[in-house]
Amino acid sequence: MSFLRYLMLLSLIVWLGGLMFFAFVLAPKAFSVLPSRHLAGTVVGRSLGALHWMGIASGILFLASSILYSRLTRGTAHVFAARHVFICLMLTLTLISQFGIIPRMDTLRASIGEIDSVPPNNPARLQFDALHVWSTRVEGGVFLLGLVVVYLTAASF
Repeated sequence: MSFLRYLMLLSLIVWLGGLMFFAFVLAPKAFSVLPSRHLAGTVVGRSLGALHWMGIASGILFLASSILYSRLTRGTAHVFAARHVFICLMLTLTLISQFGIIPRMDTLRASIGEIDSVPPNNPARLQFDALHVWSTRVEGGVFLLGLVVVYLTAASF
């Protein structure tokens, strides 16, 4: 049972720790250190893809170990427990970002070229900027939901 709790906590640590590192260290440093915003955007975009895959793996690991833990300790899987529902919401948001928002941003970046060379009122740039806002909101939502899952998980032990 301790091993299952360990897997649950490890998966949350990896996911939320990755989100924190990305938001507070990697992205700001990339844009302040690299010679162009285009290059920084490329680094941040690829890093976000890796972060999403870490989140997807962590979410699946959490669900599997948490459901098994519930089954072994309470006799039923509690599939619709709040922490499971919130993890599923986190996974859904991550999948939307990875397969919906980010590919559209990549397509726009490829068609525009250097984002800073395009006027701010250009329709493609406006669309890119709007997608960026949504991407940031989605990642923030995943993080906030993750904090709730940490609380719910800690309270259940």
